[in-house]
This record gives sequence, C-alpha cells and structure tokens, in this order.
Amino acid sequence: MKSETITIDNTGSGFTEALKQVEKVGTRNNLSRKNQIHLQLLTEEMLSLARSITGEMKASFWIENEGSYYELHMTTKTIMDAEKRFLLIESSSTRKNEAAKTVLGILREVVELMMTPSVSSVNIMPFNLATGIPQGVYKEHKLWDGYERSILLKIADNVKVGIRGDVVDITIIKNFSD
Repeated sequence: MKSETITIDNTGSGFTEALKQVEKVGTRNNLSRKNQIHLQLLTEEMLSLARSITGEMKASFWIENEGSYYELHMTTKTIMDAEKRFLLIESSSTRKNEAAKTVLGILREVVELMMTPSVSSVNIMPFNLATGIPQGVYKEHKLWDGYERSILLKIADNVKVGIRGDVVDITIIKNFSD
C-alpha cells in the first residue's frame, strides 16, 4: 500500500501533514504505540536531515508498506556541491550512492563527481575515498553534527540515499515484525 504524497518545503509547510499521514498509516495497520512512535521519529529525522543538509527544499514524501515492512520515501531537488553530496552519502547505511549500482549508473556517478562544484572554503574528501577510512579518523570540518543520521541509523533497518544529478532520493526501511 502506498500513502498519498505530501509536499514539504523548508518553511515547514507539509511537515505536519506528513506526520498526520504517518499516524494515519500506523493506525490503519494496527501498529503498536511504540512502533507508531518509531515511524514518526524516523519521519521527523529524515525530513530534518534533508533540510539541514540541502538547505532550501521542496520535497515529496510518502510511505509504502506491505505487512510489517515499511518504507519512508522522500525525493527533493537541490543545488548539489561536493559537501552536500558527501554529507548525504555519509547519511546512508552503506555510505554508497544507491543510484550508482549499474555500469551506466557508476559512469554517470564518475562524471557527476567530476562536474560537481566544490565549496571553496571547505575541502571535503570525496565520499568514495572516505568510505575506506575508519569512522572518526577523518574529521576535517564539522558543519553538521550528524544527530539526525545517528538516530536514523539506530532505529531504521536501512537508510538508502540515491543521488542522480540534483535529485536526492532518501528511503528509510523498517520492518516491525517481532
């Protein structure tokens, strides 16, 4: 089942509607109160993460579920730079771009990386190099405290981030089967 799609922007418009949608889906599927709170928390943190990294945002949000398996989806456009790209990819469970799985996707990723402007005041290590370094070794710049990321990775079963050009897709996966 797929919920209705909610449009959310950086002024907070749509945020309340997204949370109401989560509550509606949880109630309709007879989720326990604890699981409804987890679903709500995942939604809040996903939307907050996207807004804190991308800045200006006009996103689409929806929920898909089959039985106890839930996927929270958010798609937004942003002006992509190397810093945003690194922080977004760093927020995923695998620290890899989900949009770069096929040969064509990998080639597109390489071209996009070469064309992505870097932020002149900050030299962020490309995410494909940083993924091989143990957590905590490379901390050049602290723009974002990673609070949303830590909550998402703690509660969600999987966090997927796909970047293709200036479009960012974030999918949060949670299975509530006990």
